Amino acid sequence: MILKALPAVALLLSACTVNLPAPTPAPVAAPAAPNAGDTTLAPHAMVAAANPMAVDAGLEVLRAGGSAVDAAVAVQAVLGLVEPQSSGLGGGAFMVYYDAKTRKVTAYDGRETAPAAATPALFSEADGRPEPFRSALLSGRSTGVPGAIAMLAMAQADHGKRPWPSLFARAARLATDGFVVPPRMGAAINGRAPQAAAPDAVAYFTKPDGTRYAAGDTLRNPSYAATLRRIAAEGPAGLLDGPIAAAIVARTHEGARPGAMTLADLKSYRPRRTEALCRPYRVHIVCTAATESGGIGLQEALGIVATTDIDRRTPADPQGWFQIAQASRLAYADRDYFVGDPAFVRVPVAGLLAPDYLAKRAALIGTVAGPAPDHGQPAAAPAPGVDATAEPGGTTHFVIADAAGNVVSMTTTVESIFGSGRMVGGFFLNNQLTDFSFAPLSPDGTPAANAVAGGKRPRSSMAPTIILDRQRAFVAAAGSPGGPAIQAYNLKAIVGLLDWKLRAQAAAALPNLVARGDRFSGDTAMFAPATVAGLAARGITLRPDDRENSGVHIILRRGAGYEGGADPRRDGVAKGF
Repeated sequence: MILKALPAVALLLSACTVNLPAPTPAPVAAPAAPNAGDTTLAPHAMVAAANPMAVDAGLEVLRAGGSAVDAAVAVQAVLGLVEPQSSGLGGGAFMVYYDAKTRKVTAYDGRETAPAAATPALFSEADGRPEPFRSALLSGRSTGVPGAIAMLAMAQADHGKRPWPSLFARAARLATDGFVVPPRMGAAINGRAPQAAAPDAVAYFTKPDGTRYAAGDTLRNPSYAATLRRIAAEGPAGLLDGPIAAAIVARTHEGARPGAMTLADLKSYRPRRTEALCRPYRVHIVCTAATESGGIGLQEALGIVATTDIDRRTPADPQGWFQIAQASRLAYADRDYFVGDPAFVRVPVAGLLAPDYLAKRAALIGTVAGPAPDHGQPAAAPAPGVDATAEPGGTTHFVIADAAGNVVSMTTTVESIFGSGRMVGGFFLNNQLTDFSFAPLSPDGTPAANAVAGGKRPRSSMAPTIILDRQRAFVAAAGSPGGPAIQAYNLKAIVGLLDWKLRAQAAAALPNLVARGDRFSGDTAMFAPATVAGLAARGITLRPDDRENSGVHIILRRGAGYEGGADPRRDGVAKGF
């Protein structure tokens, strides 16, 4: 069964305990929405991802009796081939996993790490000024130790059912035999991103006749197939140790601004496993990845929105979008200031999500959008330096539900389009270290929470999400790519599902409104004129979004089956059986 994209509609807290009221007498049903358009239920399992070839790979694993995590490995392997501008073997990821038997949600952190030799001056010129972003992006020093494959291996060891080597077969076959270049990949190949003009990308994307590959052409990548076979045989060590690791180190040391990565950095990489960051949202529980992910910012934005009457509004009501925008701005201000790798800085998670603090922030929503809000002062908050982090986009999200009711929500990335533009073994290396603050120290010498340090993970916006009812039964899984806009994309999708009672496809297709600081951008043509006018009357003048757009993917539990949504702005689909 295929759910095609419809046209767009006008802490790591060591026990992340959720303090909830007494359970309701009966399970809370999944949100219902009459007149939301035709949809098809999948009675057993479903995959929603940004490319049909990746979705088919996941379904093949599920039909063979594999788990949601098994399917995630196969989906990522194919996405790295057919959507290399967004994620791949050389990148990082966050996953939240719902276990249907225990009703627990586990967070897996596969974020890249800085080399041990990295210092706060990583992206500084000799005179101390921040290095130009473009030169940093394309340099060897932009690449962090990749963590996506190690994270998937950890999760698959915990929850997998199929043999690890079998999960790479379809991707290896596509790489060997060739695949048809999808529209989004074709646009990136021929786009203006500087990585597309980097030597490795030019060599990969140029045909023998000297022209560039484009959407509809057949492209082969035997080097990628060989790398997959090594990872299939050796596990993460196939990437993080041995000849591929040596090639990664060598490639990052080339050029005028070489990196400091060593074989020891790669070999010592370890993903993290924690309980998810779960908080109540009205009659539901929302679970996200833990810090240093974007989960904390999303949870704060939801906590602020929960104090409003947005649940009595509709997608056409400008006041609802105003509430989303103001909650976003307030949460971004806190997240940008306080959040960093919790192994290196103290993140005031409990203070940021405390009901009294959320109420104080919500009181600032007002009736008209004023100047950019400042960060607040939650309980037990440190005083880091001012942040100066630039976050480009180049990410993807997928969701999977298996026949046993287990669910994966995973956001995965190489950071910018085609990462650093450098390739090894048929895949692109990430430029994830440019997610650190380019001005690591304030004038008084106080380091920013997201300052560079050896072994540190850069702050991320990625926030894969799983939603439960109060009995911890699965309700929905959602997430999106989009660089720093991920928080805004996820927020409107969750509000659409839980407050506006939209079906999965309608929630995925909602217009985007990204409000951060003094900037308001979004899908200006997708909002009704009355909504745009209502926002303008409230001080919000929308400008077209000129950065990476959303790629929301959703699975919604409906009765005994699943319903899926795929963002019409990308190439994705939702399919089930």
